[in-house]
Amino acid sequence: MEFATNLLNIITYLPLVGALVIVFALRADSTRAIKAVATIVAGLDFVVSVPLWFLYEPGGAPFQFDFQASWIPSVGASYHVGVDGISILLILLTTLLGFIAVYSSFTAITHRHKEYYVFLLLLQTGMLGVFISLDLVLFYVFWEVMLVPMYFLIGVWGGARKLYAAIKFFLYTLVGSVLMLVGILALYFYNSTGLQAIGLVGLGNAPSFDVTQLYTIAGQIPAGLQFWIFLAFFVGFAIKVPMFPFHTWLPDAHVEAPTAGSVILAGVLLKMGTYGFIRFSLPMLPNATREAVPWVVALAIIGIIYGGLVAMAQKDMKKLVAYSSVSHLGFVMLGMFALNPQGLSGSVLQMINHGLSTGGLFLLVGIVYERRHTRAIADYGGLAKVMPIYAMLFLILTLASIGLPTLNGFIGEFTILIGALDRSTLWAVLASTGIVIGAAYMLWLYQRVFFGEVTHEENKTLKDVNLREQWTLIPLIVLCFWIGIYPKPFFRIMEPSIERIVRVVDPDYLKQPVAQPQAMPLPALADDAAGHTAR
Repeated sequence: MEFATNLLNIITYLPLVGALVIVFALRADSTRAIKAVATIVAGLDFVVSVPLWFLYEPGGAPFQFDFQASWIPSVGASYHVGVDGISILLILLTTLLGFIAVYSSFTAITHRHKEYYVFLLLLQTGMLGVFISLDLVLFYVFWEVMLVPMYFLIGVWGGARKLYAAIKFFLYTLVGSVLMLVGILALYFYNSTGLQAIGLVGLGNAPSFDVTQLYTIAGQIPAGLQFWIFLAFFVGFAIKVPMFPFHTWLPDAHVEAPTAGSVILAGVLLKMGTYGFIRFSLPMLPNATREAVPWVVALAIIGIIYGGLVAMAQKDMKKLVAYSSVSHLGFVMLGMFALNPQGLSGSVLQMINHGLSTGGLFLLVGIVYERRHTRAIADYGGLAKVMPIYAMLFLILTLASIGLPTLNGFIGEFTILIGALDRSTLWAVLASTGIVIGAAYMLWLYQRVFFGEVTHEENKTLKDVNLREQWTLIPLIVLCFWIGIYPKPFFRIMEPSIERIVRVVDPDYLKQPVAQPQAMPLPALADDAAGHTAR
């Protein structure tokens, strides 16, 4: 088959192949070889994923690089994969952060290297599978696959309370997964009883879990059934986001996870929840989505403000960044449920932005933790004097997280607020307070850690970031500036996919006429302008 046809399979299963090589071909004490194989595989996976950016045609078919094969014909489940402009961005983010996670673990992980890198690569396969799946059963399988390696990454290589954090993460996610499965089965049984052929024809007369087929008749599902299916999906995805009040597992998981685990957790795993809403809830359950808007937006705004206020009260750097994610993902949900092109585009872009800036901040916290073995803000101060390069890198990512113009966070938040303002001035005003709170806690963190005198003797001899550590951060910083200065390529690749979703979930929106401003002729040209229509 052609390279393009199998490109998604290569990207998804290359980390799995690397994990199998480490398991069967390398001894547990071959630490250097294990690191080399994991790094090469993760780096190659990113390189192989880059052609998606160049080969994808935004004006082409809704899903491209399509591959479908019979899988479980008795229930109408198939191995169907493909991507649109939204999932391509998330795949590129996953492969980039996957490589950075492997590369940044060289000194942070000191025991059981073989198992660690195997789980890290298996996790990457699970995450990529979620973003390429166009069959609900296949999506659910990949969703569950990624749960196991993340559990072990936290539970084996985490901090002092790692078992508590790992079990809490596992149970929360499992509850959400079970409810999501209930929603999937409700779709299936509704189809199989003949009330409505939501799957159309799979093989013979069997129902189908194919996403592209479900899209075509989603609006015909009765409102009552849509509500219950939406609720099941909502809880499953909201736990993963996580939205308030389903967020309580996140701070523990972040604080106890190893640095690479926190990077992947913040950068990719949380996006699986928001991606689930965009891929399934909005286009498949449009009537229920419209009815749920006030409630979801209310929870999103509460999360924005609550997450910021709780972050401001933290004394642990990692926990502060963790609670900032609750606030940032609240913005993502607000833009998404504005149900207009501006809000949804900003939501998707902010998913990428959060992965870059927050993933980078977790890397930076991990770097200083390796040197001092403490994350308490009070144990630092004056680091700009002893670690100037580290201070500069931290400042850039802090400003990106805040949303300073010319950096990525500004573009995402601004676009989301435009979308929210189009729906309700109150939404935009309340959400804007979260930006102010975010600036307060991030600048407070930076001031406490980097300014002032070096009061702790242990900090006076700290070494600045080395070349390897700089190279884990430079790609993230470059992308932060690229999106902040020239976001057009990112909007261009996602806009057709966004428009298709808006047409389903709010078909009247794109039919609304856009008011054209009337230009007033200059006084000196008043006579020449007579008889002409201002444009």
